[in-house]
Amino acid sequence: MRDARIFCTNLAGLRAQALGLAEAAGLQPDLHTVRPRAPWSWLPPSLWPDPRRMLPPEATLIAPPGLVIGCGGAGCRVAAAMRAPGVRAVAVQHPRMPATRFDLIVAARHDGITGPNVIVTRTALHRATPARLAAHAAAWSPTFAALPRPLVAVLLGGSNGRYRLSLATARRLAAQLAAMMDQDHVGLILTPSRRTAPKVLAVFREALAPRGAWVWDGAGDNPYFAMLGLADLIVVTADSVSMVSEAVATSAPVLLARLPGKSARIGAFMAALAQDGRVRDFAGRFEHWDVTPVDDTATAAAEMLHRLDL
Repeated sequence: MRDARIFCTNLAGLRAQALGLAEAAGLQPDLHTVRPRAPWSWLPPSLWPDPRRMLPPEATLIAPPGLVIGCGGAGCRVAAAMRAPGVRAVAVQHPRMPATRFDLIVAARHDGITGPNVIVTRTALHRATPARLAAHAAAWSPTFAALPRPLVAVLLGGSNGRYRLSLATARRLAAQLAAMMDQDHVGLILTPSRRTAPKVLAVFREALAPRGAWVWDGAGDNPYFAMLGLADLIVVTADSVSMVSEAVATSAPVLLARLPGKSARIGAFMAALAQDGRVRDFAGRFEHWDVTPVDDTATAAAEMLHRLDL
């Protein structure tokens, strides 16, 4: 199996996108985390004199394979610096530098970049393949077997630079979910993300667990992929492009739990999916409508192999 060296910062969403692309292309991913140290950590990646110096020493001692993939601003800078005769460089997301620095760019439509070497997808790339979801669903199905049906999966994000999941917002959303359990008699499974504050998660646990909801406590394996595979409906906070992209790749309808805040880029992403009829806003009740999975990861991977003649 051919290798693909991957560069990105230590963010789960970035790792998922780059790994998803490599795996869908049948490549063996070799992941390296970009960890800038002071004084470079104080500066944006565009001001780094040599992005390769932001890698751990072992990453620079191994000759690069024929393909390097950078995801996010920092990872793309490193991938561009690694590009050489015989070494193709692929950027995932808008690289915020000239497109000519890459052999190929794979970016979602809300990134707003087009060009002869750009592949545009409807959502972020990810690893939520049908096979992976089915395998995880089979493994976790006994755990959730006693819960009422239909089954609602809740994916919680958290505060970031653009949106806030405060205690007050958490209480409002938890009350809506509790009302849905009471009125629509649904089963509910919930998993937090790394950005979900412990106090925020406690609000949901206190409101939902007494009603029979299953709330992941962070111990052991995360049932995230199993929840995606088993859910009849998915409720996801609208702060994360990655989580929503994974949710809409399933066959379940997706409801967005809006959070206070604003991002033109993330807002455009959510609006496009709503216009496509793939998502709706969560209004505190169970909803169901016919949907088609939205997933361009495999298509983008096949196009990458074709264009780069790999």
